[in-house]
Amino acid sequence: MRGVDYYELLGVSRDATAAEIKSAYRSLARTMHPDVGGTAGTFRLLQEAYETLNDPVRRASYDGSRQEELRPRRPQRRRPRCDFGDDPNYVPRLPRLRVDDIPWWDGVDPDARIRYVPVTGPEAAPTLTLLGGWTLLLLAGLAVELSAVLLAVWLSLLVASGAVILALLRRHIRARRTDHLFAAEFGGRRIFGLPDAQDERAQQLTAELCAKYLTRIPGVRVFHGLAWPDSVFEDIHHAVLCGRRLVLVESKSWLPGHYTSDEDGALWRNGHPFRGGTTQLPEGIAVFEDLLPGVEVRGVLLIYPSRAGEITTVDQSGDQVAPMTPAQFVRDIGRWLAQDPATVDRDVFTTVLDQVVSH
Repeated sequence: MRGVDYYELLGVSRDATAAEIKSAYRSLARTMHPDVGGTAGTFRLLQEAYETLNDPVRRASYDGSRQEELRPRRPQRRRPRCDFGDDPNYVPRLPRLRVDDIPWWDGVDPDARIRYVPVTGPEAAPTLTLLGGWTLLLLAGLAVELSAVLLAVWLSLLVASGAVILALLRRHIRARRTDHLFAAEFGGRRIFGLPDAQDERAQQLTAELCAKYLTRIPGVRVFHGLAWPDSVFEDIHHAVLCGRRLVLVESKSWLPGHYTSDEDGALWRNGHPFRGGTTQLPEGIAVFEDLLPGVEVRGVLLIYPSRAGEITTVDQSGDQVAPMTPAQFVRDIGRWLAQDPATVDRDVFTTVLDQVVSH
């Protein structure tokens, strides 16, 4: 169904008004939504058609491209090579994001106390509660005169409960010591590994992006240059971990255009199958899901333009692998990670850290 005429898909004329387009979209969405029997790919295409025709700038660009496709081909003079393809002199830059444009920003306390899991001992509150109860039992026995039988019972309870509390205190102290040792070794660092300095500037930009925005979330740990298990190569450009949520990221420098992916993970650019690059993210997600059972793993293709022009994407937050712009990455992935902002899973962290190729 890819490549279908957007006007035909919505069932409207080429001079349809914005209200007519919106009405047609709503009517079709009721029957094409996956919840009522439609497919995810078809519904996503319907959304792309509506978003394109509802935006005056994108609609004008789409109409122009459609006319160009339908126009008979004529011999043309050869253009200079610099008019198409990548521009070797072009240097992409990070967008300037305002805090007001990042919905999760104000809801995160960057100085929140880190909670380390898995918990290896009892929490302090129940242990102190038991200690308080034991103290009351001691004082109560000392405050009244007890018969020989009651005295024996009181001493038995005092000794037994004291032994339990002592064991809990020891386990709590060991757990706290474990947390302190881990924090002493890793707590002061938020970023591990180095982006490939010999590769595209895109990786350097993603490293800056993560350090500038995502490290506001106290539980976030960023990794650069990861290998799959039993590999010695940098198979994954970056990974961002928070609690038991892991995002694998590939940084790409591709031609400007509108990028999407379908339900099979195939990439599309401007409504056509994309042939300008590949990704290992689907395989990488499968590998890390096997490596980290119970951890939610997502993949992001972070795309920067390889020449002057704009990269656009759509919200595909339900997909395991989604093309994103840097601004969308900060907003969507930051919101996803910030749902449990102050948790560090020691086991998951060390497993991911072991996959970093170069420290």
